[in-house]
Amino acid sequence: MDLASFEGMLPDMVGDSDEETPLRKAQDLMYDAWETADSKRRIALARKALETSPDCADAYALLAEETASSLSETLDLYRQGVEAGERILGKEAFEEDVGHFWGILETRPYMRARAGLAGCLWAAGKYDEAIQHYKDMLRLNPNDNQGIRDLLMPRLIEMGRDEEAEVVFKEYQDDGMASWIYSRALLDFRKMGDSEISRKSLKAAVKSNHHIPAYLLGRKKMPQSLPNYYSPGAETEAVFYLKENLKAWEATPGALDWLLDQAK
Repeated sequence: MDLASFEGMLPDMVGDSDEETPLRKAQDLMYDAWETADSKRRIALARKALETSPDCADAYALLAEETASSLSETLDLYRQGVEAGERILGKEAFEEDVGHFWGILETRPYMRARAGLAGCLWAAGKYDEAIQHYKDMLRLNPNDNQGIRDLLMPRLIEMGRDEEAEVVFKEYQDDGMASWIYSRALLDFRKMGDSEISRKSLKAAVKSNHHIPAYLLGRKKMPQSLPNYYSPGAETEAVFYLKENLKAWEATPGALDWLLDQAK
């Protein structure tokens, strides 16, 4: 079941279930937009949603993804989406609902827009600001339904902020996904070099997904477009891992040579 169908079945996003608020109408338009494969229709529905309610964060996010012609324009649209979400949620939500944000349906458009904003900030070289957004999103929703930790971890490593990366790792140390296990191996190598501990960590990572080293070492190339989804342990997971984590390995002196030696 896709996002639109799933959320559309959940309780109303705004107001009482019998109340047809402008935002509720706008959000319904966005569900329609997500369900159509036609880009022009999606854009038209998003613009109609904003005409219906200028507080529809998802509409700004869709326009950022599909209409922006520059990074600055994309950033501006995502910022507007975040600001719209903040207006709707109000200050109380950021005080009273910390810890379970995603579990409250009306927070999700805001969280989606904020994730997009953080990604754009990183692309624009505003690294500290991007990381702060990622960290605060995990504070608001430590259950991390959006996979924010998988974006934050490689960026912390890339910037050499290993102590902060270790803190994040400890918070999610039970995460059994390959991306997390490979992060453990890379952090151990950064701290101890080629050691018994780092080799043990790498062995566990390769066991979790043996396709990843070939992509990191350039033996296999990224496809022209990302898969629609991935499965744990599968090659599709390796593709997603490479997209977010290659620069962290490249930023670690000797890491790829070590991986090559261990992969023989």
